Amino acid sequence: MKKRILIVDDEEIVVRSCQRILSGDEYDVDVANNGLEALAKIGEQEYDMVILDIMMPKMNGIEVLQRVKETHPDIDVIMITGLNEIDTAVKAMKLGAFDYLPKPFDPEEFALVVERAFERRQLMQENVNLKNEVSARYSFENIIGSSPPMQAVYRLIARCAPTNSTVMLRGESGTGKELVARAIHFNSLRKDQPFITVDCASLSDNLLESELFGHVKGSFTGAVSNKKGLLEAADGGTLFLDEIGNISMSTQAKLLRFIEAREFKAVGDTQSKSVNIRLITATNKDLETMVADGTFRDDLYYRINIFPIEIPPLRERRDDIPALAFHFLNAFSKDMDRVVKEFSTGAMNLLTNHDWPGNVRELENVVHRAVILTSDETVRQAHLVNILDMQPMGNLDVPRTSEELKSIKKVARQKSVESVEKLFILGALKRNEWNVTASAEETGMQRTNFQALMKKYDIHVRGSGPGGTEDGEQDRTDL
Repeated sequence: MKKRILIVDDEEIVVRSCQRILSGDEYDVDVANNGLEALAKIGEQEYDMVILDIMMPKMNGIEVLQRVKETHPDIDVIMITGLNEIDTAVKAMKLGAFDYLPKPFDPEEFALVVERAFERRQLMQENVNLKNEVSARYSFENIIGSSPPMQAVYRLIARCAPTNSTVMLRGESGTGKELVARAIHFNSLRKDQPFITVDCASLSDNLLESELFGHVKGSFTGAVSNKKGLLEAADGGTLFLDEIGNISMSTQAKLLRFIEAREFKAVGDTQSKSVNIRLITATNKDLETMVADGTFRDDLYYRINIFPIEIPPLRERRDDIPALAFHFLNAFSKDMDRVVKEFSTGAMNLLTNHDWPGNVRELENVVHRAVILTSDETVRQAHLVNILDMQPMGNLDVPRTSEELKSIKKVARQKSVESVEKLFILGALKRNEWNVTASAEETGMQRTNFQALMKKYDIHVRGSGPGGTEDGEQDRTDL
């Protein structure tokens, strides 16, 4: 699409010169002989740029510039000026003009200024698009999940995001704590400022301190220059301390001093620095127990636990699993340029009935592997049973390839064996009046192996405790 340019000058020779320089397929050039005509055209049509003479009858270029910037601030304006009008041109720059060119101007210089203006315009648009994309990506409305536990999380995010309160995110690994932290940041007044993440679990004590507070040259072996810490890098924005339960007591003390005073000293420095940040922390540990055990400072705990948000594990929001699974399916299909559109009923049953100890992160990895394994548009049980190490739910899907057939046969054999094993254990127990020792002896098995099979199939003997080693009547609910 051509870029539209309006040339405004009362000198015909200047207009023709500009038209000649801008001729070609890239630009669509229009002209106006005075300021009033220019404003009328700008009001009726869309322009990307105005090339504007300063000295004109009826209305000078400065007045036109002011009116254009008031009504169309996104239009770039390049001023054309005589040599004795440089001070006026500088004033025009302060009013929002992109640049100015003195008369007579060199054609190559003129073309270069126009090109630079459009390059800047493109970069600014790309920056806006990137910001919009980032904001959309981390908007809490776009965190996947509509279950009641997640609705509660959304309400808490909405309440705390506009504030500067310190937030603690609690939940198991893989539940999406960092995504929630980013959603809080990108829905806050600090959204245009830095969001800095620190993984406290991956750094040694000394390295974590240096990363947080920075260091000065010569403060320790290897400190060959001054280094700005992440606290300073996050100034004005948000600092996210992930897995804060992993930091040492000495680093906890220094972090506490910073939270209380909002000042810190770089490692080896004698001068304090002050920053303005919002602090969000996350942990998968029981900090209350750590406080009781003396491994986490109680004063730091109370400082960071101002607004806690509990992120539910995936097994407590199973209603969200289909939406999450399809989200990952679409993402990985697009990333690998494959057409995988759906899950079979059996495959979805497996996904929704799995306990997901690794939570959303584990689900993401499983779907990723399944997309690689599938040979057509559907993810089936055969792609998932070995990944999840689960028995199929309900009837097995009909295989479509030889590899799927092999997998299904393996699962079917395993299912048959397990049915026989369970009947074997129950039969022995019934014949021996639920005496585990006698049952093991009758079958020729060691008691520990017999008990292992009982545990595998969740078979208990009432009154025996775990494993069942005494006489007793079986809990009939286990049959």
